[in-house]
Amino acid sequence: MTQTFGWGILGPGRIAARFATDLARLPQARRVAVGSRDASRAQAFAAEHGFERAYGSYEALVSDPEVQAVYVATPHPFHAEHTRLCLEHGKAVLCEKPMAVNARQAREMAACARANGAFLMEAMWSRFNPVMAEVRRWLHQGAIGEVRLVTADFGFRTAWNPQGRLLDLNLAGGALLDVGVYVASLASMVYGQQPKTLSASAHLGETGVDEQTAMLFTYPNGALAQLFCAIRTATVGEARLYGTEGHIHIPEFWRATQATLYRPGQEPQRITGEAGYHFEAAEVMACVQRGERESAVMPLDESVAILETMDRVRSLIGLTYPMD
Repeated sequence: MTQTFGWGILGPGRIAARFATDLARLPQARRVAVGSRDASRAQAFAAEHGFERAYGSYEALVSDPEVQAVYVATPHPFHAEHTRLCLEHGKAVLCEKPMAVNARQAREMAACARANGAFLMEAMWSRFNPVMAEVRRWLHQGAIGEVRLVTADFGFRTAWNPQGRLLDLNLAGGALLDVGVYVASLASMVYGQQPKTLSASAHLGETGVDEQTAMLFTYPNGALAQLFCAIRTATVGEARLYGTEGHIHIPEFWRATQATLYRPGQEPQRITGEAGYHFEAAEVMACVQRGERESAVMPLDESVAILETMDRVRSLIGLTYPMD
């Protein structure tokens, strides 16, 4: 890639700041514009992160002809609306995970992208880190044989703030959509399909959101995924993939900087690498410049299917959002 590629950010919050910092690591990525409903906030973000322009509305951002792709970084309930706005203006979209609150919204977003001939990808950044790419290569090569069990957990303890996003039912708060999407997406990546049957149990706290959720997925061949997520319980945060010929251990799998392959009778094989949001940004740029409308690493149909699975989990644990 030799020519520059114009980026915009819709929603200059905390996650957008992390994305912008890593975006600066890509020489071809041109930081064009930031859009917010608060013009002063957009201006402050643009100045801090080296963007050329700041807009006080999302409509102005998506009307900028030099913006080729938009990173949608607003809270979960607004992903569908803001993504459609970008797609209808012909912009490529990298939408922060989860792509939507539920599968219905995700299907509508995918249909909108296809109708407008525009690129759309869920920002499941962990898939694009080099270590996770190497894990996929190990799996493709059959390094651990047939995978029979995936275990993964992602839990942290947030401060008690009933008005904060994580604990607000009206903002689709809770563990499942915030960090549960990581463990569900990992299982989907490993098995290449969604579970045939599943069971789940959760603690719904005072505000009505799931403060912790445990899931057990069963696949057609009998393989299993044992998954856990939490926003009020800190966990180790690791993934283990067990196969018929060995296993893979990935500490902090969602931001993996190392993974180790264990096979009987052989020395463990350890790989390391950096993690960052610039890898997913590079995927968007490469796909768009090749004329592709979605990524083979994080395809739209899979993002929809993962949300269908999460809808099934929510049904089991009795968790509904106002926007359902």
